[in-house]
Amino acid sequence: MKILVGIKHVPHTETKIKIAADGVSLDDSGVKMVVSPYDEYALEEALRIRDSRGGGEVVVVSAGGDGAQASLRQGLAMGADRALLIKDARYDRADGLARARALAAVARSEKPDVILLGKYGVGADENQTGAMLAELLDLPHAGGISALDLADGRFTARREIEGAVEIMEGTLPAVLTADKGLNDPRYPSLKGIMAAKKKPLEVKTLEELGLDPSDLAEGLRVVWESLELPAPRQAGRILQGDADEAVSELVRLLREQARVV
Repeated sequence: MKILVGIKHVPHTETKIKIAADGVSLDDSGVKMVVSPYDEYALEEALRIRDSRGGGEVVVVSAGGDGAQASLRQGLAMGADRALLIKDARYDRADGLARARALAAVARSEKPDVILLGKYGVGADENQTGAMLAELLDLPHAGGISALDLADGRFTARREIEGAVEIMEGTLPAVLTADKGLNDPRYPSLKGIMAAKKKPLEVKTLEELGLDPSDLAEGLRVVWESLELPAPRQAGRILQGDADEAVSELVRLLREQARVV
């Protein structure tokens, strides 16, 4: 079984983000870049499927600039067999459809049995690429799954919804996007890190994949007008007095200032 895993190169979720002087991009100086956490769940699931079947191939693919090779190497260190970079720095700010078209071009060439992605890449959080990819490839799609079973050319996936669990079934190949809880992603071992240096990492241009460079034109479908950091949290307040006075003051503040009661 061949499994294609799409990963995105994103800022570490604990990194202190700074906005660049232009007001519409990130200042990446000192920013640690990693595999998007939800994509790690997708990759871990792919590795488990391959290992449980006693063979197969896991291919990780990313679209972006040269920096994305670091995340692809991490995927190889976790245990992926091959990696492929669709090289164009404009993918770092591309919309979901442009990324879906890039992944679709790779999928048509690789012909995987399963395509796994995170439910979204942290940062943009638009949750569009998986569904768009499935539509472009005319494949079944299940998004935000927390459990997966494969058997006899079919999949059964489960995802958490409000107050219930939704069960989805379909035929393979299919596009599946992973949510937190699907598994616990492994850490790359020293042996895996050393082995990753010898595994193939292929770099392809848009032209080599038959993609239209104009699809990445700035502002074609989505325009980044400005970026703003969230407002800083206000300092907490300690209520003085005895318990009755403190409760009365707390209720007043919740009603008059917070307006939640």
